[in-house]
Amino acid sequence: MKQEFFDLVIKDGKVVDGTGNPWFRADIGIKDGKIAKIGKIDEKTADKVTNAKGLIVTPSFIDMHSHDDLIFFKDLYNKPKLQQGVTTVVTGNCGLSPAPISKDTLEILKAYTGILGKDIDFKWSSYGEFLKSLEELGSLGTNVAGLVGHGTLRIAVMGMENRDPTTEEIEEMKKLLGQAMKDGAFGMSTGLIYPPGVYSKTEELIELSKVVAEYRGYYATHMRNESDGVIESIKETIRIGKEAGVPVHISHHKVAGKANWGRSKDTLNLIEQAREEGIDVTADAYPYTAGSTYLASVLPPWAHEGGEEKLKERCKDTRTREQMRKFIEERSDWQNFVKQTGWENIVLVYSPSFPEFEGKNILEISKEWNKDPYDVVFDIIAKDGTSAEMIVFMMDEGDVERIIAHPYVMVGTDGLDTGVGFPHPRAYGTFPRVLGVYARDKKLMTIEEAVRKMTSFPAQRLGLKDRGVIKEGMWADIVIFDPKKIRDKATYQNSREKPEGIEYVIVNGVISIEEGELTRERGGKVLRKVSS
Repeated sequence: MKQEFFDLVIKDGKVVDGTGNPWFRADIGIKDGKIAKIGKIDEKTADKVTNAKGLIVTPSFIDMHSHDDLIFFKDLYNKPKLQQGVTTVVTGNCGLSPAPISKDTLEILKAYTGILGKDIDFKWSSYGEFLKSLEELGSLGTNVAGLVGHGTLRIAVMGMENRDPTTEEIEEMKKLLGQAMKDGAFGMSTGLIYPPGVYSKTEELIELSKVVAEYRGYYATHMRNESDGVIESIKETIRIGKEAGVPVHISHHKVAGKANWGRSKDTLNLIEQAREEGIDVTADAYPYTAGSTYLASVLPPWAHEGGEEKLKERCKDTRTREQMRKFIEERSDWQNFVKQTGWENIVLVYSPSFPEFEGKNILEISKEWNKDPYDVVFDIIAKDGTSAEMIVFMMDEGDVERIIAHPYVMVGTDGLDTGVGFPHPRAYGTFPRVLGVYARDKKLMTIEEAVRKMTSFPAQRLGLKDRGVIKEGMWADIVIFDPKKIRDKATYQNSREKPEGIEYVIVNGVISIEEGELTRERGGKVLRKVSS
């Protein structure tokens, strides 16, 4: 019998295969980027042997909610994710993707995707051309699976207008979406607290989601309200899934604002009921009590009409400032961060114009600057527009634990680091935190269940049939970690600390992390949805 030879053999590890089944001990043989054999393997048949005794071997992690769309143009390795065991990132979330674009409204799109990365040359037009631009960079640090943003579609067709689309505009958006799905997008995302998504009605989203359903994609949503209106927002999401006939996915599920703490019992119950009724609903979450986004999202939705320059003008105008202040103080029928969390829980983490205030909350800045908190925010946005970023402390740990432990919830970071300010620690610590704190220490779930939420479950939602499980014939996306040592180290004050306990990360058979350190070898590629 002819002897089989391997590029790499992983010896003596505890294999947690991603299905949720109990661990088993086995060797893993890798050849030509794929898992070729699982069982007892002779070391002499391998070009390279990695000893995993005392370590856990799992499929590497899929970041179900990332904003890494443009990161590769700055950091080919996508180090923050790679170092925590992630080898596939899902991009295009919260309604924003870098494509498709219209030259007439490109500057509006650049302003609102600036949070994903500055000074990027948008050399593409269609979604397919954007994917080719990523491929032209060569091998990437991680694989990329992308969604097309509803907000991006709207900007391309309508700019930043606060109105319903005409019949012709809906048809144009459907055409662009259909082409993006043909180009390989895995679905469509919405960001319904952000402009221009906030200007859309449910019927518009249903109509577009029907196109996604035709290509067997899924609909991911940053819902219209994650605080006082969270129940109604989940019902809207479920309605979209039911009427469009599309799987729906709730992004970074949370219950925000102290008045709503504890309502995760009700939100999760709604998801369970929908699934019992035959509607395919899932969610993702991150293990932190704070979120992060651009500071301008504390302003009323109408303040963003017309794009960033109009936004800055409104923040400079005394009369408009008073109107915005009154709207924030009196209205609760929108995602009102100020009213639901308070100025003391809103921390400025990046400001090009006022870097001296980074890391301080708005109340602290107000006292230091001797200005009213509203005037502080208006003055910062008048200068920085959509570039200023914040972290908002708004969730209860009990809700976070209940949500992330739920069987219908997978893991996503919602994080990125563009190299400026103070990024949210989730960009560096999400997956090790779930494994080390929530599974090992708090015992909210088994290690096997935690790994399922990070691997086969997101792979199933994406329709990736050749990733997410340790199985012969699958791509060798593998992480090896120390179950006793694994933990996150990034904090809100020191957020760029890499985690501990991640020993090896393998991307399509390429060892990218070895003994905890980057090897400078890249194996990542652009993944495209196969609609059949």
